[in-house]
Amino acid sequence: MKIIGINGSPRKNKNTAILLKKALEGAESCGAETDFIHLYGFEYKGCISCFACKLINGKSYGKCAFKDGLTPVLEKISDADAIILASPICFESVTGNMRSFMERLLFPYQTYTDGYKSIFGRKIPTGFIYTMNVTVEQMNELGYAQGLKFSEMDLKRVFGYFESLVVNDTYQFDDYSKYVVTVFDGAKKAKVREKEFLVYYKKAYDLGAKFTQINL
Repeated sequence: MKIIGINGSPRKNKNTAILLKKALEGAESCGAETDFIHLYGFEYKGCISCFACKLINGKSYGKCAFKDGLTPVLEKISDADAIILASPICFESVTGNMRSFMERLLFPYQTYTDGYKSIFGRKIPTGFIYTMNVTVEQMNELGYAQGLKFSEMDLKRVFGYFESLVVNDTYQFDDYSKYVVTVFDGAKKAKVREKEFLVYYKKAYDLGAKFTQINL
């Protein structure tokens, strides 16, 4: 079994990447082969609306025809047994690189037929790990869930299964005193990280392990 983790954070070894790696560790503990992909290590664009993936009898029907740094990543995913995406939330949404990746990933498989039927060809688990500075209460007040649900619906429609892990009130800076940050209490965030982040470690690990057991 092959599970691919997609890191949509520009930072390779901070909150988002750490939790994604924990999820992959959980999958490995159950015997899965895993691959960690750092999106910011590739040069690529979002969908360019060439519609080659929709062309009747086209040689690229059902797959992205545009060739760039993302092409080998998309080829890997076509053979994956599960996918776990991860991104920090910036301005109430995933990072720009993650959004561009999702356009290229989802559009070729989602057809313009009744119900936007998927032509991926099989069902596999997909998941998303979201990391964000805001608390649960702030997230709800600002309507984050509403903004994220559309991509979640597309992932479920294309691949057949979706599950998310939301990680709140993250510790963003190593030293808050070095930055102009008045809306966050660095000392309070440090305490939250010490108490809560290990809980999120476990949840991410369990998510990866669970994905090896889902039979769709």
